[in-house]
Amino acid sequence: MDFDFRLVVVLLPIAIAGGWAVFNIGAAALRQVQGFLSR
Repeated sequence: MDFDFRLVVVLLPIAIAGGWAVFNIGAAALRQVQGFLSR
């Protein structure tokens, strides 16, 4: 069974962008939750 590397070429940038978005949104959400809990 051959692995199609074109699939990696297409999905890798999408996965990187998605991970970066989750990382940034997660960090902002964490700060917001910490601010809410510290009040």
